Amino acid sequence: MDVAPLQVAEFQDRLLSLGLARVSEAAALASAGLIGRGDEKAADQAAVNAMRDQLNLLDIKGVVVIGEGERDEAPMLYIGEEVGTGNGPAVDIALDPLEGTTLTAKDMPNALTVIAMAPRGTLLHAPDVYMEKLAIGPGHRPGTVTLAMSPSERVSALAAAKGCSTNDITVCVLERPRHEEMIAEIRSTGAAIRLITDGDVAGVMHCAEPDLTGIDMYMGSGGAPEGVLAAAALKCMGGQFFGKLLFRNDDERARARKAGINNFDRVYTRDDLVRGDVIFAATGVTDGSLLAGIKREPSHLTTETILMRSKTGSVRRMTYRNPIRT
Repeated sequence: MDVAPLQVAEFQDRLLSLGLARVSEAAALASAGLIGRGDEKAADQAAVNAMRDQLNLLDIKGVVVIGEGERDEAPMLYIGEEVGTGNGPAVDIALDPLEGTTLTAKDMPNALTVIAMAPRGTLLHAPDVYMEKLAIGPGHRPGTVTLAMSPSERVSALAAAKGCSTNDITVCVLERPRHEEMIAEIRSTGAAIRLITDGDVAGVMHCAEPDLTGIDMYMGSGGAPEGVLAAAALKCMGGQFFGKLLFRNDDERARARKAGINNFDRVYTRDDLVRGDVIFAATGVTDGSLLAGIKREPSHLTTETILMRSKTGSVRRMTYRNPIRT
């Protein structure tokens, strides 16, 4: 079944939000010793294990709807896995224990641990397929940009809305061969492009704070599960997000049907992907535009976490100084 209007009880998330921050922090700290070590799988597994352990300490009836893959493919935090103590509210969990495994292994910028929580049934169970994505920051009227526009039209429309030249627009794009034509078209407008090698959740989040990050818009295709996480972040930070599932074969369409999706041409807005209040936490693993990476001192590891609640619009940045135990 496709997304439909949903009546949800009020999400009592105030105390849960701090627990979610601890989950994100634990995953980042677990991967700290593997930054720059060249082992993506080991870094990811360390983050997965730590995130799972911390989730199971929370008083929730949680179900992972965006996770590490299907049960047979992912030994930990698979889609459909139940987490938490079983006492407390029923919630959906969307997570990426280490967004940017390659970034971590190579000690490159913008690796994060990411997790979102919302009332049960309010996060789209996005299949593991590609999604065409478009995002801009807050303060713009609906329809300022759309997926129906060409890349150059989007740049021109956003520049007009901001009252600036297209030369003043910067677009974040995932560096992939499939985006070469789009990149050329964007550059033909005079706009600048910031290419990222991985981590499109962080890429989308950059749009919400253009004065801080220098990014005005995100566009391109990437994983659909990461699209839900990005929409959760923008639900808290403000901004517009649009996504359309892309299918390469019948197997991928079958995955979508299994997830309850039958309209393969639907354009999802931010509020289609996240249909209720949500809490979102991300912790920096390597230094980035949004968050500082893990800092190692002789006796401590220090992390920076962003914790956000859509209900209140609050954005909290927290520094955690954790003793190294020998």
